[in-house]
Amino acid sequence: QVELVESGGGSVQAGGSLRLSCTISVQFTAGYCMGWFRQSPGKEREGVAGIDSSGETSYADSVKGRFSISVDNAKNTLYLQMNSLKPEDTAMYYCAVEGFSSASMVVAVNGANGFGYWGQGTQVTVSS
Repeated sequence: QVELVESGGGSVQAGGSLRLSCTISVQFTAGYCMGWFRQSPGKEREGVAGIDSSGETSYADSVKGRFSISVDNAKNTLYLQMNSLKPEDTAMYYCAVEGFSSASMVVAVNGANGFGYWGQGTQVTVSS
């Protein structure tokens, strides 16, 4: 059974930083895609950043240059470093993983539909 546990969310002022972590209970040895998604009330879940087993990354245009995704395979942990946070970044952030290697799937239209393993989410609130 695959379990994902996020941590690191919180409340910050605009311009601040947070680092989200997602610990995954199993290691995907045959290739993977891991990603961060977010969802705010009344909006669809959107892909924020992805990384695959080849090391390729993808980012939503709204976060390019501010967010950075990384993975520590030894710790089975996915990270999202978020800098220069804006009020519009406020959302519930979820990590997800699937056994295909295509980082671009995370930020594709309806990309969330391709992922079967999800964490419970961690809230990020950015005040102006």
